[in-house]
Amino acid sequence: MSVQQPPWKIPERTTPEPVLKIYNSLTRTKTEFVPKNGRHVKWYNCGPTVYDASHMGHARNYVTQDILRRIMTDYFGYDVHFVMNITDIDDKIIVRARQNHLLEKFRTETKSLSPELINRILSAWRSHVQAKVGRALSESDRPRGGEEVTAWPRLTEQVQDKAWKQECLKRDEKFDMHFSSAVRTLSAVHTAQSRLDNGQTGLDAAHQLIDESRDILAQSLDSQFSATVTDPAIPRSLAAFWEGQFFKDMDRLRVREPNTVTRVTEYVPEVVAFVEKIIRNGYAYEAEGSVYFDTKAFDNAEGHDYAKLEPWSKGNRELLEDGEGALSKKNGSRSASDFALWKASKPGEPSWPSPWGPGRPGWHIECSVMASAIFGDNMDIHSGGIDLAFPHHDNEIAQSEAYHDCGSWVNYFIHTGHLHIEGLKMSKSLKNFITIDEILQRHTARQLRIAFLTQIWNAKVDFSESLMTGEVRGLELTLNNFFTVVKALVNQARTDFTKSDGCHHYDTPETELTNCLLESQSKFRAALCDSFNTPAALDVLRELVSKTNVYINSRGKTLNVSVVENCARWVGQMLRMFGLGEGENSEIGWGQDEHESGGIINREEILMPYLRQLSSFRDGVRRFAIEKSDSALKDILALCDKLRDVDLIPLGVALDDQEGQSFPYGQALVKLVPPADLIRARDEKRAQVEAKVAKKAAAAEAERLKRQQKLEKGRIPPQDFFKPPNIEEGTYSSWDEDGIPLTDRDGKELSKNQAKKVRKDWENQKKLHVEYMTWKDKSG
Repeated sequence: MSVQQPPWKIPERTTPEPVLKIYNSLTRTKTEFVPKNGRHVKWYNCGPTVYDASHMGHARNYVTQDILRRIMTDYFGYDVHFVMNITDIDDKIIVRARQNHLLEKFRTETKSLSPELINRILSAWRSHVQAKVGRALSESDRPRGGEEVTAWPRLTEQVQDKAWKQECLKRDEKFDMHFSSAVRTLSAVHTAQSRLDNGQTGLDAAHQLIDESRDILAQSLDSQFSATVTDPAIPRSLAAFWEGQFFKDMDRLRVREPNTVTRVTEYVPEVVAFVEKIIRNGYAYEAEGSVYFDTKAFDNAEGHDYAKLEPWSKGNRELLEDGEGALSKKNGSRSASDFALWKASKPGEPSWPSPWGPGRPGWHIECSVMASAIFGDNMDIHSGGIDLAFPHHDNEIAQSEAYHDCGSWVNYFIHTGHLHIEGLKMSKSLKNFITIDEILQRHTARQLRIAFLTQIWNAKVDFSESLMTGEVRGLELTLNNFFTVVKALVNQARTDFTKSDGCHHYDTPETELTNCLLESQSKFRAALCDSFNTPAALDVLRELVSKTNVYINSRGKTLNVSVVENCARWVGQMLRMFGLGEGENSEIGWGQDEHESGGIINREEILMPYLRQLSSFRDGVRRFAIEKSDSALKDILALCDKLRDVDLIPLGVALDDQEGQSFPYGQALVKLVPPADLIRARDEKRAQVEAKVAKKAAAAEAERLKRQQKLEKGRIPPQDFFKPPNIEEGTYSSWDEDGIPLTDRDGKELSKNQAKKVRKDWENQKKLHVEYMTWKDKSG
């Protein structure tokens, strides 16, 4: 009988592994994520409409989507094909490009400040007040035609009333923007008129008037001359410019590039074919050169439902009209909820040939066509901002399912929440937005990403300076300090790696910290499985850092550096997974630095050997100074302090003196810190010391002045205190030998209370005079 191995059993799982669940807008619940094809994930993300500078709303959306994408690929290990579109033809692009072109043409053709120019802009202002400002005014407040200028002072006074203004904003949320434009333009007109009256008719004055009234003037020029703008290169060049700026901003925010970028102008033939098939399938119709999607026919068809994401918004006319665009006129549409798949182009709009005549794609159709071209009749994930849910995404779903004749085009729809700035909703259309360029002048890309990580991805984000200077900056400083200390400890341990004190340094504290790391890893995974709960995941990292710091501070020379290093490396790896740093996974901390040339350098590897020698020199000098008591002791210690506080700071080197029984000779802990941080900390410390000294000096000076003022009061001898010129002539008519008043100006003897009061005042003055004479004798 041959010898056999004993039987083996599959281990029984004691703790189940959490499964990834995602908040799915199609169910309004957290549902288990199940990709259709193994670990391959098809993901389509709605990209920007490129007609202006990228702003904080874009940062919120695309940084958040980047975080989710990194979690899916770098943490959960999915193979994601990430596709993003660029909307490079749209009503907003057409209008903005046209207005820019017409305004620049008008500016170029204007040669001087003239009454005609002022009247032209004033006429545009009147139209703006009626059409834009008047939309938010009540019938009684709306000025009659021709009376806009005379009514304006009343309106500017009324707008100061918060309740009145709030009522206007209820009627039109853009009231504040329109009113501000009117204020700015009318002020510019008044300034121009004053200059004209004074004979100032130069080109600079004319251009200043045009520039300050550009918002209102551009609308007026567009309404008059839009049909004359026929060059298709005008909207294309605007879109191409802002697309380039968008991707530059995304790079600065460390947002990964999409695997595939699609542009609607590159897919127009596919759009036409897509629309033709929807018509053949019975879900669209042609009307006056445009093609509309028949929402009722689709909704009534078996296996189809219109507005899966927000069925309660089907009849919302405001959202429906906004989704169609400013240039759209629904000529011939059968229902208010029907939307354009193909728009007949009017004069002044770009166009492409189609079976229905010259036109251009509707806004909603582009994503359906491009996503279908890449992914076919189904995708795993579709993402975008919550403001796109209806009608844009609902229309996407409907027209795609109508084209593919399928019941489910998207399996998981995920929407990022709104962004509010200091409590107010941010909107490009309301012009209350902060550009990415502006925000990156105040905060780093890492700090912005931390801010978004501290919030649930699909919840409303209230971005505020208190958030950035409080929680975000506090967390960044905590992690910076943690990594700095751990790297210094690891480098120090490697210097003496051949030495052993004969102890394993793995006792109960080390076991507890290792178990804490393992528990943190489990909690971290559970948090991310819970629909990417990044705030909870950050709390796990924060707690592990705190416990590791407690361990470091409590163990002294018995500290096990490898246990600390394990914790720090995992924390750094998770932070880089979130996109908070770059470099190799083995790095401790945020990652490696990027050199100006674009290459990655390991700053520690280059500098640390030299800095260790420099630190050893300083340690020796301090040791000799502490051991020997001679006249050079203070000078040597001062030299050491100068090395620490002055010479090494510009190099980005911090030396922390380790005192106590474990380090009897004051061995220094070497830290590499960004030089700017050290210089800032040093300057802040100096400023605090100087402020303290200045405050003390100011207090002493104030006390001296107070004392001097008091002494100056004693300059008058008490016998002269109640006599002119120290009091008004005639106040008293007689005094005793000490100068104390006996009678008033009428010769009447002072009352008992009056006599008591002047006696008290005389005694106080006598005391002050004695103090004054004593001070004078000492100072003289």
